[in-house]
Amino acid sequence: MRAALELFTTEGYYSSTTPLIASRAGIAEGTIYRHFESKEHLLNEIYRAAVRLLAGPVTDSARYRNCKERLQHIATVWQEIATANPPLIKLIFSWDMAGLLHSRSKAAFDNLMLDLEAVIADGKSAGEVRVGSARIWADVWLKLAVLALERVASGEWPPDHPGPQQVLDSAWTAISAATQ
Repeated sequence: MRAALELFTTEGYYSSTTPLIASRAGIAEGTIYRHFESKEHLLNEIYRAAVRLLAGPVTDSARYRNCKERLQHIATVWQEIATANPPLIKLIFSWDMAGLLHSRSKAAFDNLMLDLEAVIADGKSAGEVRVGSARIWADVWLKLAVLALERVASGEWPPDHPGPQQVLDSAWTAISAATQ
């Protein structure tokens, strides 16, 4: 799965043949088909595993007392993931493959977005997030967070770079009720 993820996000899905994936993984091509029905099935399994990994911090954020702290926790853990596993960030946020995703994979991402939206909605209920659609504010926050994640994943911003926090501060300012 690791070899496929790296190849899909560097060489592209169609250029990443199963013989190439098998060679990169150091396995026989038939081994892929013992675990996955097709290359598309492999992609979807990787995608859903990546979404589950990103969903964990969203769920864990419930232990924090306010929306800003919850979003900071989510972004911090996602940045750690971006540093440790850059292709995963590219797969979920930067790679256009909607036509290759099965309904279960699309639903997994939709659920991640609903969970993020719920964090924002809780912040709205507490008066921390500005008036308006929680979905729009979740999208705004996520777009800015992804900007930081992509730069961390690409290595442009090392873990100690101030850029990610500046972007996150801007993301919070964009949705914060204090800025109305």
